[in-house]
Amino acid sequence: MSTAAWHAFVLAFGLILPLGPQNLFLFSQGATQPRLLRAWPAVATAAACDSLLIAAAVFGVSLAALSHPLLAAALYAAGVVFLIVMGYSQWRSRPAPADPQAAVPALPGRKQAAYAASVSLLNPHALLDTAGVIGTGSLAYDGADKTIFALVSIAVSWIWFAALAAAGRLIGRMKGSVRIMAALGRLSALTLWAMAAVMAAGLLSRLGL
Repeated sequence: MSTAAWHAFVLAFGLILPLGPQNLFLFSQGATQPRLLRAWPAVATAAACDSLLIAAAVFGVSLAALSHPLLAAALYAAGVVFLIVMGYSQWRSRPAPADPQAAVPALPGRKQAAYAASVSLLNPHALLDTAGVIGTGSLAYDGADKTIFALVSIAVSWIWFAALAAAGRLIGRMKGSVRIMAALGRLSALTLWAMAAVMAAGLLSRLGL
């Protein structure tokens, strides 16, 4: 493995590993869908969004755009509202004893795609981290190495998201999965609200309040 490929793998994996709304959503869809293939819209949408963000970061577009104060503030405000609303939705979801897939709803394909795109693109921290970490890391390379750096970073997203859905599928078939998925729904809500609080603080700081 080349230096650029190894560097990209470490950075991309480090960014994507932490628990967050995107990872929790993909895991939950893998667990709640009747077949693993049914979770593909969520996996493909999240991975495609990450691919676009990584490509933009590596080739400098997002790094330049996100440096604009008004754009960054707007992203933060949209992210705060989105995370609060989605957190409320996750907190209110309840498992039915006879239906182990009701703890976190198994969404149809279009809603999966919309939700996955939202948690991927309306998360200012993810945008800034991708631009700041992946984009900055790619500055050490040019030509073919820069392309390899981008492709490896993108591959990490696709593989990781597919693995999350598969892991969710395994957990969803386990005894006691209703309780596991109910806990996952609550954990997802708390994570969303925590991120909203952090982003709200960041927004107030940007506005000088």
